[in-house]
Amino acid sequence: MTTFTDDEFLGGALDIRQPARGFRAGVDSVLLAAAVNAPPGARVLELGAGAGVAALCLLKRLEDATVTGVEIDEDMAELARWNAARNDVTERFRLRIGDAAHPQRLGLKEGRFDHVMANPPWFDHSSAQSPADAGRAIAHMADDDLLENWLKAAARMLRHGGGLTLIHRAEALPEVLAALARRFGDVRVLPVQPKREKAAIRVIVGARKGKRAPLRLLPPFVLHEADGRFTERAEAVLRHGACVDMHR
Repeated sequence: MTTFTDDEFLGGALDIRQPARGFRAGVDSVLLAAAVNAPPGARVLELGAGAGVAALCLLKRLEDATVTGVEIDEDMAELARWNAARNDVTERFRLRIGDAAHPQRLGLKEGRFDHVMANPPWFDHSSAQSPADAGRAIAHMADDDLLENWLKAAARMLRHGGGLTLIHRAEALPEVLAALARRFGDVRVLPVQPKREKAAIRVIVGARKGKRAPLRLLPPFVLHEADGRFTERAEAVLRHGACVDMHR
């Protein structure tokens, strides 16, 4: 029997139900949503929506945006719908159940979206031990070509000049850049460090379809002060819903 926890995000502005075991959204989902720089009234596609945390964080900040989420796990998709209703955004958050690598098979039109966001599965089956929990395995275990296929899907779904935002583990940055190279430009990389003296553990990557501009490596986003408190910037984003500026 699945048990759930009720968790607050954005300082209590969002009330989210998640599985007590398995994949659980946290800081990464909030950072992903905060880094989406989308135009007013944007149509946003999220590949791998999970329980809806990133989408709901984005909709809280961009009150005239809509999000279409694609999620392969039916139970998680149903939970995302429940969370949308609980937070009064049902009309702006739509879910499609299926493979994020092939959103066109779910009735979504190519070239329709202004922005795509994603928190792709991270660990390759050949190099990491699969989590025992099935939901966590789906969320965290990547097939060899998953990232490439997700970014192909993102490019198909975006209008020309549309934006892409994704968050990934820092050591995967070469793979991310290689997958972006043939379809996206104006790439911006934001390292995310746990503390100022620590190496980055995540990267947030922004790019635009069909654009050409040099890659920019942005000043790092530091989560914690030396004493463990959130930095002022992290506090503003994680507790108060501020955006992460990818154009600094």
